[in-house]
Amino acid sequence: MGLGIGIIGLSGSGRTTIFNALTRNRAETGGFGAISAAHVGMTKVPDARLDSFTKLFNPKKTTPAEIQYLDIGASVKALATGGGTASQLLIQLAGVDALLNVVRAFDEPSIPHQSGSIDVKRDISEMNLEVIFSDLALIEKRFNRIASSIRGAKPDEKPRLLQEQELLHRLRDALEKDIPIREQQLSEEEEKIIVGYQFLSAKPLITLVNIGEADISRAKQQEADLNQQFARHNHRLVVLCGKLEMDISGLDQESIRDFLNEYGLEQTGLERVIQISYELLGLISFLTVGPDDVHAWPITKGITAQKAAGKIHSDIERGFIRAEVIGYQELLDCKTIAEAKKRGVLRLEGKTYIVQDGDVINFLFNV
Repeated sequence: MGLGIGIIGLSGSGRTTIFNALTRNRAETGGFGAISAAHVGMTKVPDARLDSFTKLFNPKKTTPAEIQYLDIGASVKALATGGGTASQLLIQLAGVDALLNVVRAFDEPSIPHQSGSIDVKRDISEMNLEVIFSDLALIEKRFNRIASSIRGAKPDEKPRLLQEQELLHRLRDALEKDIPIREQQLSEEEEKIIVGYQFLSAKPLITLVNIGEADISRAKQQEADLNQQFARHNHRLVVLCGKLEMDISGLDQESIRDFLNEYGLEQTGLERVIQISYELLGLISFLTVGPDDVHAWPITKGITAQKAAGKIHSDIERGFIRAEVIGYQELLDCKTIAEAKKRGVLRLEGKTYIVQDGDVINFLFNV
């Protein structure tokens, strides 16, 4: 499963700087709202378990999980009201799994703020309104289509259309009160009805407050204060210095550790954003190991062994017989699968086994 995150934010907030830091790219910054092609980049998910197994098994390759970041170089409101390139960018943005909203908190006179001053709380609210505006525009378009469909609908089709219409009315009423869809109470059936819409305000949201280097010492307290005020269901806030993160992204691991020690940080902003992304999306990883490849496979928490097998290949899911499972630490202690079998810690699990984070699995199948 590929994880996609769309980067949004007001003009001059440092969106592309954050994109560069996360993906180790060097995309040109300073576009300031021009509607053009999006920047797309991949980042490998840091995983100490993979590092340990790579040393243990010395495979031909190591394959970490990956996240694709999409940097939209324009305001969401401009995308929702424009055509051509803007419409295509909005479609791309609608296809991501989560949003990363970059909010400016750094002071840089050479980059004027579009509102004339730095105000984090105001800008968080303004971007929330832009996302809501996009969803309201989508709902209005759908209302017109539903009204047309109802007029020509067969008797057995009309109840479904009326149910959808009623749900959209409820979503619109709440959106007009500045309540994003992620915070609205929806049943499982209602969530299935709207899944095809790919509403932006329904997506999990990370608000990244982009501070200057002078404020790094206060970042932890600022992050706690902002989360207390703004964090909601499927919405978390993180505070970091985008410029610093971009500067260190191209360094080797030893130099990065020196930077972290200098600033009293436990992990890079990249690692923290990925960690929060996984938590918001309910993701975990299981592992496969061997002489050819040590591989991390991201899955949704609560998935069964048979469904997890399908992440590797549909044939494995279809022909699933059973799974040989061992925990990460148990395999490290045993050092080899043969020793794990000897100690009796390699378990045989069936189709309905719920995969746990860090499980090392070998799927047995027949097609």
